[in-house]
Amino acid sequence: MSKIIRIGTRDSELALWQAKTVQKLLEDLGHKTELVPVKSTGDLVLNKPLYELGITGIFTRTFDIAMLNNDIDIAVHSLKDVPTILPKGIVQAAVLKRGNIKDTLVFKNNEEFLSQRDAVIATGSLRRRSQWLNRHPTHTLVDLRGNVNTRLQKLEDNNWNAAIFAAAGLGRIGLRPKNAINLDWMIPAPAQGAIMITALDEDDFIKSVCTELNHDETQICTTIERDFLNLLEGGCTAPIGAIAYIKEEQIFFQGVLLSKDGRKKIEVSRTEKLGEHHKIASFCANYIIERVGKRLMEDIKKVDKKVNIYSTKALTDSQQHLFHNDIKVDGSDFIKINFNRIKPFLLKSEIKNVIITSKNTVESIITNISSEELQFKNIYCVGRRTKRLVEQKIGKVTHTEKNAKKLAEYLVEFIEGTEVTYFCSDLRLDDLPKILTENNITVNEVEAYSTKFDSEKVGETVEGIMFYSPSTVKSYLLENKADKIAFCIGESTATEAKKHFKDVRIAKVPTVESVIELVNLNYI
Repeated sequence: MSKIIRIGTRDSELALWQAKTVQKLLEDLGHKTELVPVKSTGDLVLNKPLYELGITGIFTRTFDIAMLNNDIDIAVHSLKDVPTILPKGIVQAAVLKRGNIKDTLVFKNNEEFLSQRDAVIATGSLRRRSQWLNRHPTHTLVDLRGNVNTRLQKLEDNNWNAAIFAAAGLGRIGLRPKNAINLDWMIPAPAQGAIMITALDEDDFIKSVCTELNHDETQICTTIERDFLNLLEGGCTAPIGAIAYIKEEQIFFQGVLLSKDGRKKIEVSRTEKLGEHHKIASFCANYIIERVGKRLMEDIKKVDKKVNIYSTKALTDSQQHLFHNDIKVDGSDFIKINFNRIKPFLLKSEIKNVIITSKNTVESIITNISSEELQFKNIYCVGRRTKRLVEQKIGKVTHTEKNAKKLAEYLVEFIEGTEVTYFCSDLRLDDLPKILTENNITVNEVEAYSTKFDSEKVGETVEGIMFYSPSTVKSYLLENKADKIAFCIGESTATEAKKHFKDVRIAKVPTVESVIELVNLNYI
């Protein structure tokens, strides 16, 4: 049976258009395909921190993780959104023929505001903002985020004169309004208008297939543009523009770097023969760096982060690296854990049914006794990460569910016998024991660890709080008001938060990484 190529895609209209375009090209070549929606980072099964793998891009990291987890075979991206350095193990497999490279101005009424002193223009791009202010220094620029449809609706709903979009994005999904003009004077983002396919470096079959879709001219030009961006050490959000094109066996390149306010602008252009073009990017980047470009880039990187988020759990370095660049995050452990001493005879006895609902329970058990001495027959647990830790350190898991309530409902239906041993904390806010008892299942509770509230006062500038258990919500409220956004790891945590907070958001998967993605999506 021939391999089905799994194409990772987001569910936005533009992302689906791009994925379906690649799907059609592959199927025209005789390959079987399927689209795989990728919405959340989910559980990570990587054996290295994300920052060591080089996973950085806000729009691409979900696909990188899915690919490294072998959930998808290829990912389809707008090339301008892809970091210039790909994660270890992932390669650029193909670049499709480029579409419209221009930036487009969509205006509401007419174009008269272009010659006026006062006008309000919307864009979420620092590059577009800086170039617009360089040309129209008295205009007001406002932030604009969201997918293409959302941004067009925001333009309609607000008292703005116009908004700036990528022409390719509007055209591909048939949303280019009549009252729109291309900005021929604006230098586009590096690789704007190009679609890129990534694959695992080790997958020779997929790489070979994708080679058939590659457009050589587009690849040459976008590589120059992205090398220029990389050499200036600018991410895909920096005020850097670059465009390369081929005409009559010549490569023409134009690049620009601006200050955030548009007052300073350094331009460069270069022409080389095709085949002798490999130093264009370095020549042009050095030209700009030598003309105070380095100082401009340092100033750009000093931008204060705009958003304050507080985590009720101390985050690792790799987790910190997952946040969008605009987000300033702080945090500490609002819950302190002490492992209890569990009577040895209990752990050495044969126990038919064991319930474990947290990783703290696992650590407590193995602190008290070696895994070889345990005689647990059936182990039931909550969460894929808990399951993974149980199977690494204790033994095979019989069944797992995403939350305690669902596990209780499963046990009522399928448990062997009528008795369970529940290793738990001294603080329990789940319904598991109650549900089991009501259904005539005896619950023997063993306090594996104790939980102590250890909250601290959070600053007034904080906009959102990340919660990981009902206990972290309770701990937070001892010192703080419920007047912020509550970003919750799961349903039980959200249930507790909803008793106090007006705005409660729930992660798609009960992992810290998924809560981080929830925060990122709120500020795109």
